[in-house]
Amino acid sequence: MSELLNQTDPVTPVPGSPAGQYNQGLTPLHPPQKSLIRIGMIIRALVLLALALAADIVLQIQLGVQPGMVLIPAALLAVLLVLVLPGRKYRRWGYDMGAEQLRVLRGFLWRTDTIVPFNRIQHIDVAQGPLQRMFGLSTLIVHTAGTHNSIVTLPGLATIDAEDMRETIKDHIRQDMI
Repeated sequence: MSELLNQTDPVTPVPGSPAGQYNQGLTPLHPPQKSLIRIGMIIRALVLLALALAADIVLQIQLGVQPGMVLIPAALLAVLLVLVLPGRKYRRWGYDMGAEQLRVLRGFLWRTDTIVPFNRIQHIDVAQGPLQRMFGLSTLIVHTAGTHNSIVTLPGLATIDAEDMRETIKDHIRQDMI
């Protein structure tokens, strides 16, 4: 946990730099998160393929269109979703737990850099879904004062790291109240 607290390198994306430079100096998500993202993409791809197959059948029956006019492009998109997107999504997440704040950086097309000062935190949750439990992952959920963007989520943490972060933030909040 001490290594989480000591990472304060600034993150400045350099124009024209490779994608890996975006999260330089931040702690990456736990590696099994990439597999979890891939499972989510497989589920989305299966739904896409089922809808494409149904559309293909309807177009064949109603308009006499050749088979595969919808299914083939959908299959190519599904392959892209499953093979390429999970790695890109995984690489675009990073976080830094400083002495006074939590910083969460995410996004590929729309980048979001969220800084949560500890003194604005109302309460903290550690959540785990069934698939996350299989991979030993958790999501840290930070609730802050205010209404706009008052919930900050950080998925893909090892469960022990999420619990340690929760305790560290909780201890800091207690010190602020004294």
